[in-house]
Amino acid sequence: MNNMHKLFVAAALAIATQAFAADWAPGSTDWDKLPEVKKSKAGLYLTPQQAYDMKKANPKGVAFFDIRTRAEAMYVGWPGDADALVPYVEHAEIMTEWDDKRNMYKLEPNQDFVTEFERRVKDMGLGKDATIILMCRSGDRSAKAQDRLTQAGYTKVYGIAEGFEGDTAKEGAKTGQRAVNGWKNAGLPWTYKLDKTKMYFPR
Repeated sequence: MNNMHKLFVAAALAIATQAFAADWAPGSTDWDKLPEVKKSKAGLYLTPQQAYDMKKANPKGVAFFDIRTRAEAMYVGWPGDADALVPYVEHAEIMTEWDDKRNMYKLEPNQDFVTEFERRVKDMGLGKDATIILMCRSGDRSAKAQDRLTQAGYTKVYGIAEGFEGDTAKEGAKTGQRAVNGWKNAGLPWTYKLDKTKMYFPR
């Protein structure tokens, strides 16, 4: 094998490794190749930049919801332009249950999700035909929430496929860190400063 051929093979391997390293390339819109865990029956997806642009173009007519837990918004930050935090799942009030499969405290479905969501949409003066954008950590919860809201009669519910933090790197110096894609990694606005009026409180 000559040197040129060796370089070609090495380059091909590097490209293949990089493709494998990320679940989803930043800014990709090839939705047919979206990982199954991020797919919804609604099939409506946005990149972080598309979502940001859509909300900025029509701030009153597009509803943008962060559906992560309260702890995520508080400790990881959140997109200040979101209309509200409406958790799809939540930790128990006292975290005593452990999820061995996911190696984390157990998450439980938020029984108040649809009710709180509908209250927020109504407060914005919007109906079930409004354009809705959902964002979770990396795209899987938003896919499930899209389907739940579609069942509830909402017709234009988009999920941000990369989420707020994005996917985890599979190798390299940032292995295990959410450094591949996502709202934060795209350099879009976010903050640790929370607006109480936009936060979720069980009712």
